[in-house]
Amino acid sequence: MIKWTALALLGGFLIDLIAGDPRWLYHPVRIIGNGISFLEKRLRRIFPATCRGEHAAGMLLVILICAGSALVPLLFLYAGYRIHTLLGIALETFFCYQMLATKSLKEESMRVYQELKKGDLEKARYAVSMIVGRDTASLTAEGVTKAAVETVAENTSDGIIAPLFYMAVGGPVLMFLYKGINTMDSMVGYKNDKYLHFGRYAAKLDDAVNYIPARISAGLMIAGAYLLGMDGKNAKKIYLRDRYNHASPNSAQTEAVMAGALDIQLAGNAYYFGKLYEKPTIGDRIRDIEPEDIPRANRLLYVSAAMGALLFAAIRTGILCLIG
Repeated sequence: MIKWTALALLGGFLIDLIAGDPRWLYHPVRIIGNGISFLEKRLRRIFPATCRGEHAAGMLLVILICAGSALVPLLFLYAGYRIHTLLGIALETFFCYQMLATKSLKEESMRVYQELKKGDLEKARYAVSMIVGRDTASLTAEGVTKAAVETVAENTSDGIIAPLFYMAVGGPVLMFLYKGINTMDSMVGYKNDKYLHFGRYAAKLDDAVNYIPARISAGLMIAGAYLLGMDGKNAKKIYLRDRYNHASPNSAQTEAVMAGALDIQLAGNAYYFGKLYEKPTIGDRIRDIEPEDIPRANRLLYVSAAMGALLFAAIRTGILCLIG
């Protein structure tokens, strides 16, 4: 099972670039998400609605989702390779493809761009609401653009580089485990009354598993900014200065690079579930943000993703050589 992972990684990455996420294909993350919702309802019934009870329920949720996310692909891969090597390689490649979001991230953000270019702010707000967690109903055109650019920056790590990193380290099993953790964080990792205690372990674990990939992503994006003729020098400067201007230890890593590469300012205050959250800004407002920054952000996304795929395939090949 470990001999063909580098090939499967490159194959899965290329399929994702070509096919994206067709709506007719039921995505594994939806299955994980349904599992999280199912378990949350039942665990909340079992455990008392106290601080300790919600901590215990949240910890059990993490254990169950992590176990399921890793065990299911492991069983499929084991069976596939037992039947035939080519079937195992095909499964690895398919699993890698399904855990990546390069083309879909570009397509979803470009829908926002297209509505902005048409001048339809309401449709632009709706389009960006599909890819961000903040409230979008009152966003200006600048706010919509900023939200789209920020989600491209953040998901360069969460949706592409981090899954590729874990694919290189531990194959599709570790890749699926990462996506299980990341999905939990996106669903229950909020610091509000409902999830402050229940989602604490999911949020902390997500911070831990994204620590290394977020920093690798930032490095790849800085290199990508230079390759694309963007402001690579400023990307590095803003990264070093603003990479911790976020409640998460990881989110600002890539947002800082993006802000610097595009010479714009990101982040700042935002509403979530009707409540205003005061957040520091990232980057300098050398120029005003504009809709064209969305396709610029996507170009940086694609170059960074391609470099990441090649890097991790090489690392995986090196690991295989070391272990014989």
